[in-house]
Amino acid sequence: MLKAYAWLTFCVVMWGSNFVFGKMLVQDFSPALLTMLRLLFIVLFLIGLSLYKKHFRRVKKSDLLAISFLGIIGVFINQWSFFVGLQTADPTTSALILATAPILTSILAAIFLKEKLTIRMLLGSIVAITGIYFVVTNGNSTAFHIDKGLFWIVITMITFAIMIILTRHLSHRIDPLTITLHSNVVGLIVSVPFAFLLDNPLQISTKVSDWSFLIGTAIVVHGIATLIWNNNIRHVDASKASILSNLEPFVAMVMGLILLNKLITGAEILGSLLIVGGVVFSTYQRKKLISRAN
Repeated sequence: MLKAYAWLTFCVVMWGSNFVFGKMLVQDFSPALLTMLRLLFIVLFLIGLSLYKKHFRRVKKSDLLAISFLGIIGVFINQWSFFVGLQTADPTTSALILATAPILTSILAAIFLKEKLTIRMLLGSIVAITGIYFVVTNGNSTAFHIDKGLFWIVITMITFAIMIILTRHLSHRIDPLTITLHSNVVGLIVSVPFAFLLDNPLQISTKVSDWSFLIGTAIVVHGIATLIWNNNIRHVDASKASILSNLEPFVAMVMGLILLNKLITGAEILGSLLIVGGVVFSTYQRKKLISRAN
């Protein structure tokens, strides 16, 4: 049990650190190109894993449209908007906005999957939104200013919620590895032309260290960490693991301090507590924790 929690904590640290990693990578690679390259190495990793496990499953024609939509919205647009946003947005604030994805997911599930929307969910949403206000304004409403990058991070949060809904819908008949591999292949194919259409100017690093950082973070964050999480989540209490996953914004804060020398403000701490508290309060009634498919 303790070993499982240790591995899950490692995953949370990787996912929380990804906001800082992304902030660092967009200094050396343009967003659409970075998205394409990351997806390329993620797909290569997933193909290697599928070969190792001898786990290649064909997707039925009836599911191709949903897989394609997942690949375009939940993979390509999700990752591209993430990197576009991080060009100017603060990684800690970005992590806090993305932490509200479970709330939007529940709202979408109520609309499309006919799941129940509770009063607890609505109250938790209000608390979380209040927390976002504190973080974005830095506790000073008179100096209210929203970085344009945060709009793209909101798009990232929305596409992530859509990804969860689509994955949940497909998981009734397709295993997670097959969903992940095929959706990432679609995302990669779509990203190739956009890498040259969206980025002006096209920026690419020639340093071996930057490429190693790109490849390493892509495989570890989106490949290895996801597998570790899905393999260990069944060994622990779902509610405790859910709380662990909500610690990503705090990891982003600490990593931002360590790697970017970004000081942590009192408004960020207060906003973080409100956002995470609101999310935990909203989703507390859920007994089952969904595996990450991306």
